[in-house]
Amino acid sequence: MYKVGRFILALAGLLAGVFAGAQDRLIFTPQWTPQAQFAGYYVAQELGFFRDAGLNVEIVHPSASQSALSRMFKNESQATTLQLCQAMEVMGSDVPLVNILQTSMNNSMVIASRRGVDPLTQKGARVGCWFAGFGQLAYCLSDKEHLDYQWVPSTTPINLFIKGAIDATLAMSYNEYYQLVQSGMELDESCVYRFSDHEYNVQEDGVYMRLDYYEKHKEEARKFADACRRGWEWAAAHPDETLDIVMKFVQDNHIITNRSMQKLMLAEVLRLQINRETGEREFRLRPDMVQKASDLLIENGILLTPVTYEQLIAR
Repeated sequence: MYKVGRFILALAGLLAGVFAGAQDRLIFTPQWTPQAQFAGYYVAQELGFFRDAGLNVEIVHPSASQSALSRMFKNESQATTLQLCQAMEVMGSDVPLVNILQTSMNNSMVIASRRGVDPLTQKGARVGCWFAGFGQLAYCLSDKEHLDYQWVPSTTPINLFIKGAIDATLAMSYNEYYQLVQSGMELDESCVYRFSDHEYNVQEDGVYMRLDYYEKHKEEARKFADACRRGWEWAAAHPDETLDIVMKFVQDNHIITNRSMQKLMLAEVLRLQINRETGEREFRLRPDMVQKASDLLIENGILLTPVTYEQLIAR
C-alpha cells in the first residue's frame, strides 16, 4: 500500500511544492544518524504531512564534525530532538530552548554488565559512556549510590564492552542493548539495570527549538509539531510500512544496520512513548518528570539553578 501510494504522493508533491516553496525552509536535525528512533519524522516527510501543513521541511542529520546542537546554536537548523536532561543542561548554560513536542514518556537507558553481575555491585567499575553525552542520569546514579564509576567515553562504548576492555556500559534499550544481543552476548535481567524501573524514570526525546526562533515562528512551530505527531501516530498504526520508510533513509545515508535491528528499535521506541499510568501515547512533557529531572541534576551539580516546566514548554 505504501509503495503504491508513493506515486500519488509524488504527484501531489509537485502541486503542493508550489505553495510550500513560498514558505521559509525549516531545517530539522535529529540528534543522531538515521534510524528508527526518528521514524515518525521520516514518515511525516515521506508521506507529505509537512507539505500538507504548508511547511518546507528538510531533514539534515548531524555529522561527525557537527552535532545537532551545534547546528541549532549556529542557526543552521531550526529544530532538533533532545533528551529532557540534555535540554535542561543546555538551559542551565543560558541557552533558552522550547519544547514544542514530547515523544518519549519513559527512560530507555540501561547499564549492562557481564552475565550474572549486578551493575550496582560494581563499585569503581570502568563504565562506557558516549562522547556525545546522554549520560546525565547515569552520572547522578553513580554519585547518589556511591558507585564511583570510572567513566570511559567512546563513540561506540559497546564495542569496548564486547571486547572486555571495560566492566559495563551504558546502552539505550532501543539501540545498543539490541546490538549487544545481536552480537551474541547473553544478557539477563540480573546484569541489566533499567533506569525506567527505578527512581530515574525521566522522559527522554522531545522536539526543541531555540526560544528566539520560536517566538518569531509560533504558528510554524505548531504546524511542525502537529505534523510530527501525525507521523508518529501513523508509524504506530503501520509499523511494517514505517520500516520501509526508515530503511529508505538508512540506505540513502549509507548507515550500516539491518531491518531486524530497526524493527526491534521501532517497537521499543513506540513502547517507550506510552504513558504507563494511562496506557496512552500522550505526546506531552510531564511537569512531575521535569521536576524530578531538575532535582536530580541539581543534587549532583549538573545544574546550578532549577529548570522548570514553565520555562521549557511552548506557549
